[in-house]
Amino acid sequence: MLKVSNLTHKVSLETDTLTILQGVSLEINRGESVAIVGRSGSGKTTLLGLLAGLDTPSDGTVELDGSVISELSEDERAKLRSRRVGFVFQSFQLLPALTALENVMLPLELGGFDSPKAKAKELLERVGLGERLSHTPRQLSGGEQQRVAIARAFASEPAILFADEPTGNLDNRTGADVSDLLMTLNREQGTTLVMVTHDERLAARCGRQFNIEAGVLTEPSTAQQPEAVN
Repeated sequence: MLKVSNLTHKVSLETDTLTILQGVSLEINRGESVAIVGRSGSGKTTLLGLLAGLDTPSDGTVELDGSVISELSEDERAKLRSRRVGFVFQSFQLLPALTALENVMLPLELGGFDSPKAKAKELLERVGLGERLSHTPRQLSGGEQQRVAIARAFASEPAILFADEPTGNLDNRTGADVSDLLMTLNREQGTTLVMVTHDERLAARCGRQFNIEAGVLTEPSTAQQPEAVN
């Protein structure tokens, strides 16, 4: 599903060059759940953006579902993302003027899906928000907003979903509920799930874990990996 080879990302400063990622290589199979764990400033969010085609690397390649996205134009990457990729952000990224239902309907309408309203309603009911369809984001709690964001991300049935600190703005109990939801939908829909997180409990629920430090990615040995519970 995802193959990364010798990925490097550098940023030019006024007097120096900052290396954010260095020689990252990994392969992720279709349907897997993978966590990338690292401290703030370790390069994990930059890596996620490169994997999703939101940015291009300084060197190396990213192959997503058979397409070498690191060689595509910005428009070509955007088109691929609209068809194959879903996102869940720490800050939810909901449109404030739209209701929960309208937020989930939007990618379905843009993608030309049949019966977008019915599908969006079904997804919101699936994430426990069947009675909150007409509420705008400011009328929802943080956990409810993240549930809307998850429903929106899964609405277009993406082949792969990227999650950037999906529980980072939530309390422990709400974060656990959101974690349950992500892992359940990953399993039921067969969507490949790649997330970056500080939350070691959430990471432990994924089938594989990678650690990133100072832009270098490593995978603990199988013997050291926590048992996946998804």
